[in-house]
Amino acid sequence: MHLFGQNVSFFSALFLLLALGLALGFEFVNGFHDTANAVATVIYTHTLKPVYAVVWSGLWNLIGVLTSSGLVAFSVVSLLPVELVLNVGSAAGFAMVFSLLISAIIWNLGTWYLGLPASSSHTLIGSIMGVGLANSLLSGHVFGEGVNWAKAQEVFGSLLLSPVMGFFGAGILLLLLKLLIRKPALYQPPEGEKPPPIWIRGLLMLTCTGVSFFHGSNDGQKGMGLIVLILVGILPAGFALNPAATPADIQSVVRHAQQVEPILLKHAPVTITGDEATDELSAYLKTKGVFSPKTFEALAGKNREVAIELDGRSSYDDLNIEQKKGFRSDIYLLSETIGKLIKQHKLSDPAEVKAVSAYQTTLQKQTKYIPIWVKFAVAIALGFGTMIGWKRIVITVGEKIGKEHLTYAQGASAELVAMATIGLADKYGLPVSTTHVLSSGIAGTMAANRSGLQMETLRNILLAWVLTLPVCVFLGAAIFSASVYLTFHLFGVR
Repeated sequence: MHLFGQNVSFFSALFLLLALGLALGFEFVNGFHDTANAVATVIYTHTLKPVYAVVWSGLWNLIGVLTSSGLVAFSVVSLLPVELVLNVGSAAGFAMVFSLLISAIIWNLGTWYLGLPASSSHTLIGSIMGVGLANSLLSGHVFGEGVNWAKAQEVFGSLLLSPVMGFFGAGILLLLLKLLIRKPALYQPPEGEKPPPIWIRGLLMLTCTGVSFFHGSNDGQKGMGLIVLILVGILPAGFALNPAATPADIQSVVRHAQQVEPILLKHAPVTITGDEATDELSAYLKTKGVFSPKTFEALAGKNREVAIELDGRSSYDDLNIEQKKGFRSDIYLLSETIGKLIKQHKLSDPAEVKAVSAYQTTLQKQTKYIPIWVKFAVAIALGFGTMIGWKRIVITVGEKIGKEHLTYAQGASAELVAMATIGLADKYGLPVSTTHVLSSGIAGTMAANRSGLQMETLRNILLAWVLTLPVCVFLGAAIFSASVYLTFHLFGVR
């Protein structure tokens, strides 16, 4: 069977379908688990009937996915163990992808069934940490070495801060609306099935649209990076390097490599190359930021190898599969090491930082890309998920957080803050939880309005939030360990 320029066996093709099915299944569950939050306010204020609300939200999720940058997708991938990303086509690499997807789907389905708005972002990131911790034990490394703790700290910061912003931001916005807009109808709950006045309806439609769009552009990316890893592992001939790279893109890498060579040689007059350089850069990325002079030596040597390999080349098509896989690993190691050195301020000259940062951006374009058909597939899965399983979470958000019915102003305030928070996180490539931001925003408006809060529901939601990370760490680690054990001990595959 011939797929994307590579001959594959029937078993590999079947494996590919299974892996892609799991990744799209995660996005499908994400759709009815998380996106339901976006439609809760328009449904409970009778702005739109449920069937129109979920179709409208699904459409804007699709648009959000299609216009997304990919930054969030690769922020999630950066949390994965380096050696498994570099060897994603190995049995352990596939076990990693399957384990984190299965554990994330299990927890998402469980919390959805109970009607608890838990975070798909926490779910996936917890699963990734579990895989990383298990891999560090199974591969004989220091426990915890398999987790990118610097990136995890950055992601956790955004996940913890976003619900606080949702609660206080929505509450303050509601109070401001009361001061600035003196229209009593805005602060009343709906009367029976009667829709709100047209201007209020337009405002709520706008906020629902914004949350749906930004949910697609942020949450929709989380499965994209994993799908690309799956494609790289099974079909490296077609996906190890950006198939859309032009001759100008390839020569741009060479030009930047030549420009930064004097900078690197200034820090490392002696260079190391080949497997020794690969091992040194891998070790640097796996540790908690432990830097040694050999890091610059390996970086300079690897940079020269890349420049020589690409000089005069106009396409990646004349590289064989092993060359493409090796070259992808080299580019990944170069770009990730450069990023880490910049964050640790190992380069102090602003001109040097600017040149090296431009080089990193050029390198990333060769491996950090999302094929357009992957965006469409994720968008469709997310949209269908929204349309099918929305009701359980909507009921919790719309009826069970506050003691009084949601007013128009409360719904608009919560969604405006959610829209702004998610949009800001998307700009900086940070995965945040739509669920956390919007649920906490609804609670914030209820508190600001003195409408009362249903503490039992809030306790259940908080319990789900607190348990998500540890449970998913355990599930990810257990499923990964079992997968590695089975493939090695039963089938003899490493």
